[in-house]
Order: sequence, then structure tokens, then C-alpha cells
Amino acid sequence: MRAKEIVFISGKGGTGKTTITSSFVNWLYKNGYEFVIADADVDAADMHILLAPRILKKESFIGKSIAEIRNDACTSCDLCRQYCRFEAIDIINSEYIVNPFRCDGCGLCQLVCPVDAIDMIPQTVGEWYVSDTNSGKMVHAKLYPGAENSGNLVTMVKHQAHLITDENDIPLIVVDGPPGIGCPVTSSLSGASYAIIAAEPTLSAIHDMERAIATAKHFNVPVGIIINKATLNEKNTQSIKDYANKRDIPVIGEIPFSRCVVDSLVDLKFTTDGCPELRDIFDKMFKKILEGLK
Repeated sequence: MRAKEIVFISGKGGTGKTTITSSFVNWLYKNGYEFVIADADVDAADMHILLAPRILKKESFIGKSIAEIRNDACTSCDLCRQYCRFEAIDIINSEYIVNPFRCDGCGLCQLVCPVDAIDMIPQTVGEWYVSDTNSGKMVHAKLYPGAENSGNLVTMVKHQAHLITDENDIPLIVVDGPPGIGCPVTSSLSGASYAIIAAEPTLSAIHDMERAIATAKHFNVPVGIIINKATLNEKNTQSIKDYANKRDIPVIGEIPFSRCVVDSLVDLKFTTDGCPELRDIFDKMFKKILEGLK
């Protein structure tokens, strides 16, 4: 049976998504659950800071191809430069040169070249890893700065996580998804069983939470909300609960603002370990997540 996926996302960064996900991972491990961790926030991965993975496998990730012109074969017909919509081809010292930062890898220049003087060269844009942690197996990755295809890299991370669950008959994958609603998020939600939205009671976070919920609903993924730093603005917290109630979306829990959370992270501790005063809140909240998965 295919493993179920719980994906933690947020409409914006800084809402505590990774902190909540890592706490959930720690809680699952201490309560004897079998699962695989997948860090799908490949553009700005930080879950590894707490989990301290020990890398078992490392692979390069190949992204889009970039055009390369062989000037020894080029006849300077100029068709490639004229047809390039991205203005990625320049003439420098009488040679045709491709600007790799502008090239979109569409391959049109290769098609119009009458002498086949253009090659499309695949680019290594990141790396993905399979690791051991003190809380179980973890699949994670990093995209090189400025590189593209993070959505495809997220798909690779989830695919590798499913290979591990299939081989070892593990029933659950916990995914730390990226913020926003772009391609990496849609890749994270693809095939997910349950999406948990980490929200905070600020106007910008509420707006982006609504967009994240709409994105999850578009993919028919059930949604639950965790309100982080709930005591910072009780009026906005109530607005989130009213919004959820009108749309029959469960509010799984409310985490009060606490300096202890920050102190725990500074000390590289899971919040579930470093904040005993919040332990009961997390315990009830995480049990609700598993109940919603069934």
C-alpha cells in the first residue's frame, strides 16, 4: 500500500512551519510510529539544522539544458539570435555566445540552426540526499543558488521517500513543504493525503493562508490549520477561526507565542523537548492530525 503523506505548508515564510514539522517528527518518533521524513523546501532547506542528518546517499540533480554554440561550425547566419525570445544570444568578438542566465532551455535556437552548430547541454542544478537522523530516515535536497526546476527537485525528493516506504513497508511520509503557492508547493501537494497550513495572526499571513488553502483545495487535498503565535493578536486569531469555521476547515490547534520556542531553536532542541509547558498542546494537536489522516 502506498504510504500516506502529511504535508506542512504555509502561504508565507516565517510562520513556524518547519518548527512545527520537526516537532511533529520528534513526537512521532518518541511515540513509536514508523515514517520517512521528506524536506521539500529545497530552495531554502533548514530542517537539517535540527535533525542533523548523516548522509548515506548523495546524487546530483539534472535540471534544464542550456544552449551552447560551436563557433567552429557556426556560419553566422544570425537565425538563432533573431529567433531567441529571451535575448540570450550575444555576438562577442564576432562569435555567437549564449548567456546562461537568460537562456530558458527551450531549444528553438537548435531547431532553426541550419548547420546543427548548437548543442543543448544538461545542467546540474542541485543535489539530493538520503540520510539517517536520530528520528528516522530523511530525504532532502538543495537547489544551487539561482538555479531553476525546484518543482522537479521536490518531485524527486518525494519519489525517493516513497521508494524507501515501499521497500520497508512504512505507512507514512512527513513532508516539510515550501512556503508560498508556486511550483514547489504544487509539487509538494501532488499525491498528498493531508495538508497542514501553518498560519500566524497577522494580516499578510492570513491573506497568504487563504491562497495556500485554495491551492490545496484545487488538488483535492484535505486541509487543517495550525495557528502559531496565536496570542500575539487575538482578534486576528479569531478571524482565522471564523474563516475556517465558515469553510468547514478544522483548526487543529493554537500554539501561544512563547520565548521558549526561540530559545529551544537556538539550543538546537525540538520544541517538544525544550518547552515542557507546550507539550500538552503539541500532544493533542498531533493526535488530531493523525485522526484527520484516517
